[in-house]
Amino acid sequence: MDTMVLRVARNLKKIRKARNYSLDKLSELTGVSKTMLAQIERADSNPTITVLWKIASGLRISVTDLLEEEKPAVTLVRAGDAEAISADEGRYLSFPLFPYSDSSRFEIYRVVMRPGCHYEAEPHHEGVTEYVTVARGTLRLQIGEMTYAVSAGEAIRFEADQPHVYRNASDEDTELQSVILYPF
Repeated sequence: MDTMVLRVARNLKKIRKARNYSLDKLSELTGVSKTMLAQIERADSNPTITVLWKIASGLRISVTDLLEEEKPAVTLVRAGDAEAISADEGRYLSFPLFPYSDSSRFEIYRVVMRPGCHYEAEPHHEGVTEYVTVARGTLRLQIGEMTYAVSAGEAIRFEADQPHVYRNASDEDTELQSVILYPF
């Protein structure tokens, strides 16, 4: 049997049980029939990407959460392990350290902003909170109409369902850690 089918079965059942959902409730949230969901949980069905997207969307998780392997008790992320996601012509480098998971409801990024960086983040969905801690340099963070200067050793928390802009106006790199917390 395909290991992906087993992973999806295990992960879906684990998520459903953790949220205390019945198959009826899960069907209502996802638009996928109770019969199909039961088959997926028993690993009797290999769901299509469309079905996986419906399930992920209804549960407000990523498809990756359904596909990923079981996590070990300890995860060490070394500096070279995370591949950068860049924006602003390479001046904004975001390193995903810990991706979102349904059990934690957060994701953590290490961010390096090169001099002159100007990154406009899309608003997250309602209820998402962002926690930013500056490790080096000074971050100019615009949230809505207000701009905040956050220096090394300082942190800021904000509701991230509104436009927010990250800037590094200095001649040196600014480094920060961003924790994004998602609601249930």
